[in-house]
Amino acid sequence: MAREATLVQVGKHKVELSNLKKVLFPGTGIIKAEVIEYYLKIAPTILNHIKGRPLSLVRYPDGIMGEKFFQKNRPDWAPNWVDYARLGSEGKKDYVMAMEEATLVWLANLACLELHQMHVYKPHFDRPDYLVFDLDPPEGYPFREVVDIAMELRDHVESYGYSTFVKTTGGKGIHLLAPVEPKWTFKEVFQAASDIAKPFVEARPSGTTLHIKKDARKGRVLIDIYRIRSGQTIIAPYSLRGSEPAPVSMPLTWEQLAKVEDPNEFNLLTALDQVLQEGDAWEGIQAHAVPLHTKRTTTAIARKKLSSDKHKTPEQLDDYKKKRDFEKTPEPRAIIPEGRGDAFVVHRHHASHLHYDLRLEQDGVLRSWAVPRGLPPLPGIKRLAVATEDHPLEYLNFEGAIPKGQYGGGDMWIFAQGRYEITKEKKDGFYFKLLSRDITAEYRIHLMKEKEWLLERVDHPQLNWLEDQINPMLAESRTATPAYGSYLYEVKWDGIRALITVKDGEISLRTRNNQIINRQFPDLCIPDKAFRINAAVFDAEIVCFDKNGKPDFKKVIKRLQRRSSMDIERAVKSSPVYCYLFDCLYLDGRAIINEPLLRRRIWLKDSVRKNTPYRVSEVVEEGQELFEAARGIGLEGIIAKEPQSKYLPGKRSDAWLKIKIRNTHDCLIVGYTIGKGDRGPYFGALHLAEEVNGKLEYRGKVGTGFEENSMKEIYQHLKKLDTIDRPVDKKPLDDAKSTWVEPVLYCEIQYATMTEDGAFREPVFLRLRPDLVGNVS
Repeated sequence: MAREATLVQVGKHKVELSNLKKVLFPGTGIIKAEVIEYYLKIAPTILNHIKGRPLSLVRYPDGIMGEKFFQKNRPDWAPNWVDYARLGSEGKKDYVMAMEEATLVWLANLACLELHQMHVYKPHFDRPDYLVFDLDPPEGYPFREVVDIAMELRDHVESYGYSTFVKTTGGKGIHLLAPVEPKWTFKEVFQAASDIAKPFVEARPSGTTLHIKKDARKGRVLIDIYRIRSGQTIIAPYSLRGSEPAPVSMPLTWEQLAKVEDPNEFNLLTALDQVLQEGDAWEGIQAHAVPLHTKRTTTAIARKKLSSDKHKTPEQLDDYKKKRDFEKTPEPRAIIPEGRGDAFVVHRHHASHLHYDLRLEQDGVLRSWAVPRGLPPLPGIKRLAVATEDHPLEYLNFEGAIPKGQYGGGDMWIFAQGRYEITKEKKDGFYFKLLSRDITAEYRIHLMKEKEWLLERVDHPQLNWLEDQINPMLAESRTATPAYGSYLYEVKWDGIRALITVKDGEISLRTRNNQIINRQFPDLCIPDKAFRINAAVFDAEIVCFDKNGKPDFKKVIKRLQRRSSMDIERAVKSSPVYCYLFDCLYLDGRAIINEPLLRRRIWLKDSVRKNTPYRVSEVVEEGQELFEAARGIGLEGIIAKEPQSKYLPGKRSDAWLKIKIRNTHDCLIVGYTIGKGDRGPYFGALHLAEEVNGKLEYRGKVGTGFEENSMKEIYQHLKKLDTIDRPVDKKPLDDAKSTWVEPVLYCEIQYATMTEDGAFREPVFLRLRPDLVGNVS
């Protein structure tokens, strides 16, 4: 039988795929095509962790019920673009290294379900970059108890000055990693891990063990440190496992791990969604690398020697000193401190023009480039980078306001900060990777002429903030301003919630249901006039105002519903809109959702030009005063936000509180509609009216706020009333399905505002008012 084959383009390479319908996981029916699709889609994230690492592979050509192969050597027939590292005691094994998406697709086509990574990466093949503690429980051991042990081990490891990262193994265990600088041998790293693990196990002899032999464990959890050996591996983060239900070795935050009941909930069908919704729990892991605790006493001495050896002369900072008057500017003087040799900082610098400064530590100083349009957000987008004078290492931590009249006068903020690695040297430039909590990305910088360089991103982000659908953060509801705590307060604009995306001179307006509304709001499609940035995602509300200056929801909805070009053109003139920006999710090359709200707002305000339909929603600290003012002029409500809170896309959080102004009113019940479902025995909604000058004015219906007991009580009252002809002039749409009753029964309702036609907007039933008696006919 001929093998079915398909040739596909993946990045720069063509990959032949075969037997795509072959079932690899019989229990779940997962076929090879789905495995390939998973590895291709998760590639931007998994490559952040395995790129440059030698891999051992576990292949299942006939599915997980067939024979499996543990393969270390790169096959002779592998495409020549599949990178490898020649390692082993005699350099006899060629370990595959996944450097790009095409390699992952090629491996998946070989039914290579499991990727096992070494603890080293290119070029540090003899220097591990993390400690690993493998928690291996006996068969049948409750997973929640393994989690408890992992939590205790985390506290213990962090007491030695490490940061810890955790993942499920895709089986019954847990891996705990502590990143370290790749400067020490396997023997030294293993000794450091042993130094940590022994006192931990000795304090818990009945629950944990260091015995590698199963018959010596006696039902205890093995704290396996023996994987920290040359040639040893662990299952890679985000790798599949060869078992049902196609589980994934899933990186998690410690908070996420605390909620996990069954590690199999992370599998081929769910893991990618987890990453897209929650992000990569291990993002920036290498930025947390520290020296081994057993070597820290000598590290400072070694660094001092390294710094003094690498530093050329103080004269290399002459240009920096000549341009500055240190009696006037708060910038650091050119005094060279000790450096680690691999630090970087990106500054956001609003001088005469807003731009960014990229600074990489080299030869005891910060080699610097001005990048006018910010870091390139995606591959294929190139940015000009102009070489400037070297800066002192103290500039790594500098931010502040440089006085006007001084060189570079204006505000300067640290936009990203961490360590970097040069991944490839080229004749006229180099490739480098930024490793930080702010951004983890790889770039190429190439000299074009004189001081002009070209900066481009070479890796693909897992989430394309400028093109993928992003869901806005949601607020929890409250009935009053918080009694305690520090909050920022702003008006709750009664308009259309929208995410505004700016990308190199183009703008996109998206509603919460991902509808593009550029056509309906051409007056907002002015990216160059409104913004001084090149790439951003803003959270906003599009608002129309009435003649009294109050938000008019009906007007903005009418604008949204316009379809013909003529109607839209008329609406632009008759009902102008304003877009109130209140948050920023992404800015000029990096997501900023983890920055505190205060900083996000500073950068937001700095990005928006004045005198356009775009306005920054102002905030105050006086919540109750703003609430009363909003109530007084009939606004919808206010929003309270914690100043240090993160932005949580698509999530509802108590870091944002929605405090709506809900007025109450006493109304006459003049009828009711037929009930359906659970309300079948009673009613659907109540018709409301109000007496105005001796005549009943229809106020709409209320259909929420009822409990079963209250519905019974109301219906008992309604049944006692005489039925009559409709007592109001206005004829509702459901008139034929309504029963009208004599207007004698009052109720109290809560509502937001009044509509133009006199109905209550968003009414909620509160209670009957038997103390009030109506008698209007």
